[in-house]
Amino acid sequence: MPYLEIGDRKIYYQLHGKGEPIVLMHHGFASLQMWKDIYPHLVQAGFQVLLYDRRGYGRSDRGDDFWEFYVSDRFRTQMVEDLAALLEALDLGPVHLAGQCEGGVISVDFAVAHPERVRSLVLGSVQTWSLTDMVTFNAQKFPLSFAELDPALRDKFALWHGPQWGAEFYDRARPKGGAYGVGFFDLRPQLARVSCPALVIYPDRSALFDVEQGVAMYRVLPRAELAVMPYCGHNIYEYRPGQYLELVLGFYHRLAQGLHADKAPGHDHPDPNQRTCAT
Repeated sequence: MPYLEIGDRKIYYQLHGKGEPIVLMHHGFASLQMWKDIYPHLVQAGFQVLLYDRRGYGRSDRGDDFWEFYVSDRFRTQMVEDLAALLEALDLGPVHLAGQCEGGVISVDFAVAHPERVRSLVLGSVQTWSLTDMVTFNAQKFPLSFAELDPALRDKFALWHGPQWGAEFYDRARPKGGAYGVGFFDLRPQLARVSCPALVIYPDRSALFDVEQGVAMYRVLPRAELAVMPYCGHNIYEYRPGQYLELVLGFYHRLAQGLHADKAPGHDHPDPNQRTCAT
């Protein structure tokens, strides 16, 4: 199995294909396994795809202090440092980052810290700000213990982390998201500092965040596009994998063709190939 020593931890990763590199960033409960139905299509489209388990997730080392680290101020900065070290060790140049939920938070943090190393961002179902403190939020959104979850969902955690760690991870992670902590959360200051093109993909029926969060993210990002997924739940890569891939690959195609444009109020459409209706 491919591991790299990053600091004092072994980080599990997979590297597939050739071409411009895309890094798929898993969400806050999962591991790289969540992308198993997505990454082969990106490879087939001519990209090199890096998947990895962040420290403490999946097959990567967690160490004896993981739960203290998980809710510490070091969590987000360490995730950025780990990704930087991983890319350097694998000799990967500027990358496209595609993150789901918490994976998107880490992607934004990385794009701000290392703008020269990021070609673009794809941000799926990423929280923009919190209306309550995150302990209250998680208590409302994740009221069930692991034993009370639907068996199919328990099976997912076993796939992502293994049976024993999957159960412990869920029960100890659900009160406090690591990248969000225990207080109020606001990603908008970081979003305003992102210099690369971005695609925001948001579902209209997420059980976690209202679609207005995605619109707000699009408004704050300087160079963003917005896609709203109709009749879709939170995990868009799972509920609408075909549409997700179509949106992502279309975004990358526009970047390659130089068709992505900064937001320009008063302009109907940036694509010269788009037909307009005569009035």
